[in-house]
Amino acid sequence: MIATDGSKAAENVVDFGMEIAGYSGAKVYALYVIDISFLDSVLMDESWVKNVYEQFERVGRDAICCIEEKAKATGIEAVPILLKGNTAEKILDFAENQKVDMIVIGSTGKSGVKRFMLGSVSEKVVRNSKIPVLVVHQRVKPKSFVRCGQEDKEISANIASNETK
Repeated sequence: MIATDGSKAAENVVDFGMEIAGYSGAKVYALYVIDISFLDSVLMDESWVKNVYEQFERVGRDAICCIEEKAKATGIEAVPILLKGNTAEKILDFAENQKVDMIVIGSTGKSGVKRFMLGSVSEKVVRNSKIPVLVVHQRVKPKSFVRCGQEDKEISANIASNETK
């Protein structure tokens, strides 16, 4: 399972996840979780909340569509999944219910006050997962992978995504 937040940094996560799936012949679940729990604590105009949710949904659909297209281009089966709720909890629940072999998730490397204030989805997933978790840091982007002493070809990260309805 490749969990994405749709950010530029998530490209590393997708690349690593696709490489692993390609080597193992695994099916990929492309997962995006819409977490709007912060909206529950603030009184806001209902139409504004709806607009924010639609924006998150659009970002999520674009992100998982991009993963799905990249998978198809490399001959990997991919299933796009869009969920709503607490991000770490939804990732863990989905992985357990679908009996996935590995969770591939990103980390932006926040530390100190930012990490305390924002929390860390990847840390929560690692601490609570019953299955292996690969955390890909934002600044790691290999040109290619080496396996058994042989260099394997690079998978392109330049596939455009289409908005799905």
